[in-house]
Amino acid sequence: MVDMAKVVVLARSFARASSEPLEILQEAHLEVERKANPEPENEEVVAGLIGDAEGVIVGVDRVGRVVLERCPNLRVIAKHGVGVDNIDLEAAKEHGVVVANAPGTNTESVADMAFLLILSCARNLPLLMENVRKKVWGSQTLGVELEEKVLGIVGLGRIGRSVARRALGFGMQVVYYDPLVEDEAFRRVSLEDLFSIADFVSLHAPLTPETKHLVNERLLSLMKKDAFLINTARGELVDEEALFRALKEGRIAGAGLDVLSFEPPFESPLLTLPNVIVTPHVAAHTKEANIKMGKIAALNVVRVLRGEEPLFRVV
Repeated sequence: MVDMAKVVVLARSFARASSEPLEILQEAHLEVERKANPEPENEEVVAGLIGDAEGVIVGVDRVGRVVLERCPNLRVIAKHGVGVDNIDLEAAKEHGVVVANAPGTNTESVADMAFLLILSCARNLPLLMENVRKKVWGSQTLGVELEEKVLGIVGLGRIGRSVARRALGFGMQVVYYDPLVEDEAFRRVSLEDLFSIADFVSLHAPLTPETKHLVNERLLSLMKKDAFLINTARGELVDEEALFRALKEGRIAGAGLDVLSFEPPFESPLLTLPNVIVTPHVAAHTKEANIKMGKIAALNVVRVLRGEEPLFRVV
Protein backbone atom coordinates (compact mmCIF):
# COMPACT_ATOMS: atom_id res chain seq x y z
CA MET A 1 0.00 0.00 0.00
CA VAL A 2 1.45 3.36 -1.04
CA ASP A 3 -1.31 5.82 -0.18
CA MET A 4 -0.32 8.24 2.58
CA ALA A 5 3.00 6.59 3.31
CA LYS A 6 5.48 9.25 4.37
CA VAL A 7 8.66 9.93 2.40
CA VAL A 8 11.34 12.33 3.65
CA VAL A 9 13.60 13.99 1.09
CA LEU A 10 17.01 14.95 2.47
CA ALA A 11 18.89 15.20 -0.83
CA ARG A 12 19.45 18.93 -1.27
CA SER A 13 19.27 18.98 -5.06
CA PHE A 14 16.28 16.67 -5.48
CA ALA A 15 13.88 18.07 -8.13
CA ARG A 16 15.97 21.22 -8.48
CA ALA A 17 16.04 21.19 -12.29
CA SER A 18 12.49 19.94 -12.79
CA SER A 19 9.40 19.20 -10.74
CA GLU A 20 9.02 15.79 -12.43
CA PRO A 21 10.70 13.74 -9.66
CA LEU A 22 8.51 15.38 -7.01
CA GLU A 23 5.42 14.81 -9.14
CA ILE A 24 6.20 11.08 -9.33
CA LEU A 25 6.00 10.91 -5.53
CA GLN A 26 2.89 13.07 -5.33
CA GLU A 27 1.06 11.12 -8.04
CA ALA A 28 1.66 7.97 -6.00
CA HIS A 29 -0.26 9.72 -3.17
CA LEU A 30 2.75 9.80 -0.89
CA GLU A 31 3.11 12.31 1.93
CA VAL A 32 6.33 14.09 0.98
CA GLU A 33 8.38 16.13 3.44
CA ARG A 34 11.47 17.99 2.25
CA LYS A 35 13.88 18.73 5.07
CA ALA A 36 17.17 20.58 5.22
CA ASN A 37 19.94 18.62 6.90
CA PRO A 38 22.54 20.88 8.53
CA GLU A 39 24.71 17.94 9.61
CA PRO A 40 24.65 15.16 7.00
CA GLU A 41 27.44 13.23 8.76
CA ASN A 42 25.57 13.20 12.09
CA GLU A 43 23.37 10.10 12.35
CA GLU A 44 21.50 11.49 15.36
CA VAL A 45 20.39 14.43 13.23
CA VAL A 46 19.58 12.22 10.23
CA ALA A 47 17.48 9.88 12.39
CA GLY A 48 15.54 12.81 13.84
CA LEU A 49 14.78 14.15 10.37
CA ILE A 50 13.59 10.78 9.01
CA GLY A 51 11.46 10.05 12.08
CA ASP A 52 8.57 7.70 11.32
CA ALA A 53 8.90 7.89 7.53
CA GLU A 54 8.72 4.71 5.45
CA GLY A 55 10.98 6.04 2.72
CA VAL A 56 13.87 8.46 2.49
CA ILE A 57 15.76 9.97 -0.44
CA VAL A 58 19.31 10.82 0.59
CA GLY A 59 22.26 12.61 -0.90
CA VAL A 60 25.43 12.56 1.20
CA ASP A 61 23.43 11.98 4.41
CA ARG A 62 24.91 9.27 6.64
CA VAL A 63 22.55 6.32 7.18
CA GLY A 64 23.99 3.69 9.51
CA ARG A 65 22.93 1.54 12.45
CA VAL A 66 21.91 4.49 14.59
CA VAL A 67 19.46 5.70 11.94
CA LEU A 68 18.12 2.23 11.16
CA GLU A 69 17.53 1.40 14.82
CA ARG A 70 15.79 4.70 15.52
CA CYS A 71 13.63 4.66 12.39
CA PRO A 72 11.79 1.30 12.60
CA ASN A 73 9.20 2.28 9.97
CA LEU A 74 11.84 2.76 7.30
CA ARG A 75 11.40 0.44 4.31
CA VAL A 76 13.46 2.01 1.57
CA ILE A 77 16.53 4.23 1.27
CA ALA A 78 16.88 5.72 -2.21
CA LYS A 79 20.21 7.31 -3.05
CA HIS A 80 19.91 10.47 -5.12
CA GLY A 81 23.06 9.48 -6.94
CA VAL A 82 25.22 6.43 -7.46
CA GLY A 83 27.75 5.89 -4.65
CA VAL A 84 26.29 4.31 -1.51
CA ASP A 85 29.33 4.51 0.77
CA ASN A 86 27.34 6.78 3.12
CA ILE A 87 24.86 3.95 3.74
CA ASP A 88 25.60 0.94 5.96
CA LEU A 89 24.48 -1.81 3.58
CA GLU A 90 24.93 -4.64 6.06
CA ALA A 91 22.86 -2.86 8.68
CA ALA A 92 20.17 -2.09 6.10
CA LYS A 93 20.04 -5.77 5.10
CA GLU A 94 19.77 -6.83 8.74
CA HIS A 95 16.85 -4.44 9.27
CA GLY A 96 15.10 -5.52 6.07
CA VAL A 97 15.45 -2.09 4.49
CA VAL A 98 15.86 -1.89 0.71
CA VAL A 99 18.68 0.31 -0.59
CA ALA A 100 18.49 1.51 -4.20
CA ASN A 101 20.54 3.93 -6.28
CA ALA A 102 20.54 5.59 -9.70
CA PRO A 103 23.50 4.25 -11.70
CA GLY A 104 24.47 5.89 -14.97
CA THR A 105 22.50 9.06 -14.35
CA ASN A 106 25.52 11.29 -13.67
CA THR A 107 28.09 9.61 -15.94
CA GLU A 108 28.45 12.37 -18.52
CA SER A 109 28.22 15.16 -15.97
CA VAL A 110 31.01 13.77 -13.78
CA ALA A 111 33.15 12.99 -16.83
CA ASP A 112 32.72 16.59 -17.99
CA MET A 113 33.80 17.84 -14.55
CA ALA A 114 36.84 15.58 -14.45
CA PHE A 115 37.93 16.95 -17.78
CA LEU A 116 37.23 20.51 -16.70
CA LEU A 117 39.62 19.96 -13.79
CA ILE A 118 42.20 18.42 -16.11
CA LEU A 119 42.06 21.44 -18.41
CA SER A 120 42.02 23.90 -15.51
CA CYS A 121 45.11 22.31 -13.99
CA ALA A 122 46.88 22.15 -17.35
CA ARG A 123 46.42 25.90 -17.94
CA ASN A 124 46.29 27.08 -14.28
CA LEU A 125 42.93 28.68 -14.94
CA PRO A 126 42.23 29.97 -11.39
CA LEU A 127 45.52 31.94 -11.38
CA LEU A 128 44.75 33.50 -14.75
CA MET A 129 41.28 34.54 -13.61
CA GLU A 130 42.67 35.98 -10.38
CA ASN A 131 45.31 37.95 -12.31
CA VAL A 132 42.67 39.55 -14.53
CA ARG A 133 40.64 40.59 -11.48
CA LYS A 134 43.82 42.18 -10.10
CA LYS A 135 44.29 44.00 -13.44
CA VAL A 136 47.33 41.89 -14.28
CA TRP A 137 47.28 41.12 -18.00
CA GLY A 138 49.22 38.09 -19.24
CA SER A 139 50.96 35.43 -17.19
CA GLN A 140 54.43 34.63 -15.93
CA THR A 141 53.71 30.90 -16.09
CA LEU A 142 53.24 28.50 -18.99
CA GLY A 143 50.57 25.85 -19.22
CA VAL A 144 50.83 22.48 -20.92
CA GLU A 145 49.08 20.97 -23.93
CA LEU A 146 47.10 17.77 -23.54
CA GLU A 147 48.04 16.23 -26.87
CA GLU A 148 50.33 13.22 -26.39
CA LYS A 149 50.07 13.49 -22.61
CA VAL A 150 49.28 10.29 -20.71
CA LEU A 151 46.00 10.10 -18.80
CA GLY A 152 45.92 7.36 -16.16
CA ILE A 153 42.41 6.31 -15.16
CA VAL A 154 41.92 4.46 -11.88
CA GLY A 155 38.62 2.61 -12.24
CA LEU A 156 37.30 1.99 -15.75
CA GLY A 157 33.59 1.97 -15.05
CA ARG A 158 30.98 4.12 -16.80
CA ILE A 159 32.55 7.40 -15.76
CA GLY A 160 36.12 6.26 -16.30
CA ARG A 161 35.28 5.19 -19.86
CA SER A 162 33.56 8.51 -20.57
CA VAL A 163 36.63 10.40 -19.37
CA ALA A 164 38.81 8.18 -21.55
CA ARG A 165 36.63 8.97 -24.57
CA ARG A 166 37.08 12.68 -24.00
CA ALA A 167 40.83 12.24 -23.59
CA LEU A 168 41.10 10.56 -26.98
CA GLY A 169 39.42 13.59 -28.52
CA PHE A 170 42.25 15.73 -27.13
CA GLY A 171 44.89 13.41 -28.55
CA MET A 172 45.89 11.97 -25.18
CA GLN A 173 47.21 8.49 -24.55
CA VAL A 174 45.02 6.55 -22.12
CA VAL A 175 46.13 3.86 -19.67
CA TYR A 176 44.02 2.41 -16.91
CA TYR A 177 44.08 0.31 -13.77
CA ASP A 178 41.05 -1.74 -12.81
CA PRO A 179 41.35 -5.23 -11.31
CA LEU A 180 37.81 -6.10 -12.43
CA VAL A 181 37.72 -4.72 -15.97
CA GLU A 182 39.44 -5.67 -19.19
CA ASP A 183 38.97 -3.30 -22.11
CA GLU A 184 41.03 -3.82 -25.24
CA ALA A 185 40.37 -0.23 -26.32
CA PHE A 186 42.84 1.01 -23.70
CA ARG A 187 46.12 -0.21 -22.24
CA ARG A 188 45.79 -1.86 -18.85
CA VAL A 189 48.73 -1.36 -16.47
CA SER A 190 49.53 -1.95 -12.83
CA LEU A 191 48.63 0.74 -10.32
CA GLU A 192 52.30 1.49 -9.73
CA ASP A 193 53.03 1.82 -13.46
CA LEU A 194 50.02 4.08 -13.92
CA PHE A 195 51.21 6.52 -11.25
CA SER A 196 54.73 6.42 -12.69
CA ILE A 197 53.89 7.18 -16.33
CA ALA A 198 50.75 9.34 -16.18
CA ASP A 199 50.83 13.10 -16.64
CA PHE A 200 47.30 13.23 -15.21
CA VAL A 201 45.86 10.63 -12.82
CA SER A 202 42.05 10.66 -12.66
CA LEU A 203 40.29 8.69 -9.91
CA HIS A 204 37.02 6.90 -10.68
CA ALA A 205 37.05 3.98 -8.22
CA PRO A 206 34.31 3.26 -5.67
CA LEU A 207 35.06 3.79 -2.00
CA THR A 208 35.40 0.45 -0.21
CA PRO A 209 37.48 -0.70 2.76
CA GLU A 210 40.07 -1.86 0.19
CA THR A 211 40.22 1.45 -1.68
CA LYS A 212 40.27 3.82 1.30
CA HIS A 213 43.51 5.84 1.09
CA LEU A 214 44.37 3.97 -2.10
CA VAL A 215 46.37 7.04 -3.12
CA ASN A 216 48.98 7.10 -0.39
CA GLU A 217 52.50 8.36 0.19
CA ARG A 218 53.97 5.46 -1.78
CA LEU A 219 51.91 6.01 -4.92
CA LEU A 220 52.30 9.79 -4.78
CA SER A 221 56.07 9.31 -4.60
CA LEU A 222 55.93 7.52 -7.95
CA MET A 223 54.29 10.44 -9.79
CA LYS A 224 56.20 12.74 -12.11
CA LYS A 225 57.09 16.13 -10.70
CA ASP A 226 54.95 17.78 -13.40
CA ALA A 227 51.95 15.43 -12.98
CA PHE A 228 48.49 16.27 -11.64
CA LEU A 229 46.01 14.29 -9.52
CA ILE A 230 42.28 14.62 -10.34
CA ASN A 231 39.56 13.34 -8.00
CA THR A 232 35.85 13.46 -8.81
CA ALA A 233 35.09 10.12 -7.11
CA ARG A 234 35.37 10.00 -3.32
CA GLY A 235 37.60 12.06 -1.05
CA GLU A 236 38.63 9.13 1.11
CA LEU A 237 40.33 7.43 -1.82
CA VAL A 238 43.20 9.82 -1.07
CA ASP A 239 45.42 10.14 1.99
CA GLU A 240 45.04 13.91 2.12
CA GLU A 241 47.92 14.45 4.55
CA ALA A 242 50.26 12.69 2.12
CA LEU A 243 48.79 14.67 -0.79
CA PHE A 244 49.29 17.94 1.10
CA ARG A 245 52.95 17.14 1.67
CA ALA A 246 53.51 16.14 -1.96
CA LEU A 247 51.92 19.35 -3.21
CA LYS A 248 53.55 21.68 -0.68
CA GLU A 249 56.99 20.22 -1.33
CA GLY A 250 56.53 20.47 -5.09
CA ARG A 251 56.85 16.72 -5.62
CA ILE A 252 53.81 16.84 -7.93
CA ALA A 253 52.54 19.79 -9.94
CA GLY A 254 49.01 20.10 -8.63
CA ALA A 255 45.60 18.61 -7.94
CA GLY A 256 42.01 19.18 -9.04
CA LEU A 257 39.55 17.98 -6.39
CA ASP A 258 35.76 17.96 -6.43
CA VAL A 259 35.62 15.72 -3.36
CA LEU A 260 37.45 15.65 -0.03
CA SER A 261 37.45 13.32 2.95
CA PHE A 262 35.46 15.71 5.12
CA GLU A 263 33.00 18.14 3.60
CA PRO A 264 32.74 21.05 3.72
CA PRO A 265 36.56 21.10 3.95
CA PHE A 266 37.01 24.69 5.09
CA GLU A 267 39.65 23.74 7.67
CA SER A 268 41.62 21.54 5.26
CA PRO A 269 45.22 22.68 4.71
CA LEU A 270 44.78 21.73 1.04
CA LEU A 271 42.77 24.94 0.62
CA THR A 272 45.85 26.99 1.51
CA LEU A 273 47.90 25.73 -1.44
CA PRO A 274 48.13 27.67 -4.71
CA ASN A 275 48.49 24.50 -6.81
CA VAL A 276 45.17 22.98 -5.73
CA ILE A 277 41.80 23.56 -7.41
CA VAL A 278 38.84 22.63 -5.20
CA THR A 279 35.19 22.61 -6.27
CA PRO A 280 32.32 21.90 -3.82
CA HIS A 281 31.34 18.31 -4.75
CA VAL A 282 29.29 19.43 -7.74
CA ALA A 283 30.48 17.09 -10.50
CA ALA A 284 26.98 15.63 -10.86
CA HIS A 285 25.24 19.01 -10.63
CA THR A 286 23.86 19.50 -14.13
CA LYS A 287 20.25 19.89 -15.19
CA GLU A 288 20.33 16.68 -17.18
CA ALA A 289 21.83 14.55 -14.41
CA ASN A 290 19.57 16.09 -11.79
CA ILE A 291 16.41 15.19 -13.70
CA LYS A 292 17.51 11.61 -14.46
CA MET A 293 18.74 11.05 -10.92
CA GLY A 294 15.61 12.48 -9.30
CA LYS A 295 13.20 10.47 -11.43
CA ILE A 296 14.96 7.18 -10.74
CA ALA A 297 15.24 7.90 -7.00
CA ALA A 298 11.53 8.71 -6.88
CA LEU A 299 10.57 5.61 -8.86
CA ASN A 300 12.74 3.44 -6.63
CA VAL A 301 10.81 4.68 -3.58
CA VAL A 302 7.39 4.29 -5.17
CA ARG A 303 8.08 0.78 -6.41
CA VAL A 304 9.35 -0.49 -3.05
CA LEU A 305 6.41 1.01 -1.17
CA ARG A 306 4.10 -0.71 -3.66
CA GLY A 307 5.74 -4.02 -2.85
CA GLU A 308 7.66 -4.13 -6.14
CA GLU A 309 11.37 -4.37 -6.93
CA PRO A 310 13.17 -1.02 -7.26
CA LEU A 311 14.67 -0.17 -10.60
CA PHE A 312 18.19 -0.48 -9.19
CA ARG A 313 18.49 -2.47 -5.99
CA VAL A 314 21.79 -2.41 -4.08
CA VAL A 315 20.58 -4.58 -1.16
